[in-house]
Amino acid sequence: MADRVNNFPPLPQFMRIKPCFYQNIEEEIPAPHQQLVRRVYTLWMMYSGTLCINVISCIAWWAGGGNATNFGFSLLWLILFSPCSYACWFRPLYKAFRADSSFNFMAFFFIFFLQCVLALIQAIGIPGWGTCGWIATVTFFSTNMGSAIVMLITTVLFTLVTALMALVIIKVHRFYRGGGGSLERAQEEWSTGLWKSAPVREAGFNAVAQTAQGPSLPQYPAAVPSYPDNSHW
Repeated sequence: MADRVNNFPPLPQFMRIKPCFYQNIEEEIPAPHQQLVRRVYTLWMMYSGTLCINVISCIAWWAGGGNATNFGFSLLWLILFSPCSYACWFRPLYKAFRADSSFNFMAFFFIFFLQCVLALIQAIGIPGWGTCGWIATVTFFSTNMGSAIVMLITTVLFTLVTALMALVIIKVHRFYRGGGGSLERAQEEWSTGLWKSAPVREAGFNAVAQTAQGPSLPQYPAAVPSYPDNSHW
């Protein structure tokens, strides 16, 4: 079995910067939960795409007579929140389903709740904050109709992303509680160091794979996630 190489984010071979993560949903995530993980990954891509479109909308906002500060902040939000959202809430969810980790579930719930609040603020659209939300868009219709229509596209996308994020956190919480997860279980993982057992074992597998003569498999926890799915989403 060949040594696994980080494959995300996918970068051109000529770049000196290499991918930081290994991601393979079909290989690492139990089959009953692959669809949910894929959908959360799609949600992350949708949020990142919305931040990109927000930059374009802020250019239209600026061209129609708005403040250049909004364009500057929109670039900052794109550069900051797009990679951080992947690392801070999608990866904990990925590792939680991969290794049945209560600690990673709790990290996901905490960070993703903050992400939902942030997305809601972006959908509201406070002027001067670099996001085309409802307040900024509606008030700008009286200034420049064309720019406001472009801003409205981003506003609708932020609203849709916020609603989907709320559905995701409810769905994942039902999975977690239905499988017997709790805060006490996460605290036990933290105190015993079990929350980092999967990465440690994976690192050991990569080291052994380079010297072993025969193929071997990474030793993940024996108990894989078994969360009931009482409804289709």
